[in-house]
Amino acid sequence: MSKVIAVVNQKGGVGKTTTAVNVSTILAKKGKKVLLIDADPQGNATSGVGLDKNTEKSIYDVIINDVEIDEAIEKTQIKNLYVCPSNINLAGAEVELVSMLSREQRLKEKLEKIENDFHYVIIDCPPSLGLLTINAFTAANSLLIPIQCEYYALEGVGQLINTIQLVKKSLNKSLDIEGVLMTMYDYRTNLSNEVYSEVKNFFKDKVYKSTITRNIRLAEAPSFGLPIMLYDEKCKGADAYKALTREFLDRQ
Repeated sequence: MSKVIAVVNQKGGVGKTTTAVNVSTILAKKGKKVLLIDADPQGNATSGVGLDKNTEKSIYDVIINDVEIDEAIEKTQIKNLYVCPSNINLAGAEVELVSMLSREQRLKEKLEKIENDFHYVIIDCPPSLGLLTINAFTAANSLLIPIQCEYYALEGVGQLINTIQLVKKSLNKSLDIEGVLMTMYDYRTNLSNEVYSEVKNFFKDKVYKSTITRNIRLAEAPSFGLPIMLYDEKCKGADAYKALTREFLDRQ
């Protein structure tokens, strides 16, 4: 049975997509069969693994038009890694979902039909706490939360925790926090170290020991449509995601 993990933070630019793409890739390279669901209208996870956003069927059709998810899944250039792509059509989904029956459960119902097809399903969530993100929360077993090591990092974490509690109460009682990942970490600065310890105080042992530092090669890779393992697997960014994925697997 698949383990479904949503990568989430309502703040943009914290490394959600980079984390979803690279953890998915490394898991696939370790022989796990992985489905990466791009639930962000910007479609950056789709292009980040080299797929065209202008696909015939996307996650929009799955959630809104009742297309079965296996009809929208595409192979990638990486063995064992599959993607359910996204495109700009998804931007209208929030409004369209409002009037639908079981609007929070639509993704969950689709994923239940393929629950034995993958080891891991990783959902790259949009930077908001709207209905698309609620669909991901309802479908997921756990949440992976990237937090940027910057001054405003903890702003909004309370709102995120509140949303998680509401979903647990009424839609998904077993939802858990998989782990908290510190991104754009610079051990030389007091700020990074202060934010890290504050997050550690709040989330305790949920915080991964592995951190993702700022890395030029990591930032360049998406513009070539490549995960870091295919772009430059010897750079520090690749090493950081390899360490994170090892830690993630050790916790399973």
